[in-house]
Amino acid sequence: MIFQLYYWPTIQGRGEFVRLALEDAGAEYVDVARGKGRGSGVPALLAQMNRADAPHPALAPPFLKAGDMMIAQTANILLYLGPKLGLAPRATADRLWVHQLELTIADFIVEIHDTHHPIASSLYYEDQAAEARRRSTIFIDERIPKFLGYFERVLRRNPRRGGWMVGARASTADLSMFQVIEGLRYAFPKATARSERDLPRLVELRERVAARPRLAAYLGSKRRIPFNDSGIFRHYPELDH
Repeated sequence: MIFQLYYWPTIQGRGEFVRLALEDAGAEYVDVARGKGRGSGVPALLAQMNRADAPHPALAPPFLKAGDMMIAQTANILLYLGPKLGLAPRATADRLWVHQLELTIADFIVEIHDTHHPIASSLYYEDQAAEARRRSTIFIDERIPKFLGYFERVLRRNPRRGGWMVGARASTADLSMFQVIEGLRYAFPKATARSERDLPRLVELRERVAARPRLAAYLGSKRRIPFNDSGIFRHYPELDH
């Protein structure tokens, strides 16, 4: 099966969590909005999202076309892809545990985004910069330790050796956690460096994921969109301390 991923072509955003899973598995996929020609680009993304006859319409990207199915929401897409790509445990309870971690990561992503857009996504950052500074201070002091401390405990309590979050093999949760750490290092380099002193297992996980052969090739390629100030993770020096 050749998967079709629909996401914005100039940012990593939530679509990157899906890309990492597809790239790690060496899956065949088309990043539709980044393509050229008929049936590609942003118009194709919008046409698919706004189809009047869609049985399960998506509110927003990312969404994935897999055969006759159209699947939206990042965690939901990864719940489907995990077993297909060899990135999910076999036991149902463990698959649900991975999904639970993905949903918790999704909660964290919302809080990260809201550091630079605490009032409304429809407003420019400059229109809410004062509120963003206040929000980011609380985020750095309270929310980073809460979320990353939780994921550090998850790693510590995994009874299986190997340094993964669930079981003895890598899952989508590990790849997603890698992306969170990378994003935080870009957006809040000072705060993240300070926090990582108390997070040795998460730092090791980040290194372990980055060294996976297919991912290492992807991360060093032009297919990996650079972090920028239009996505979830944005670096505003005045928000970092």
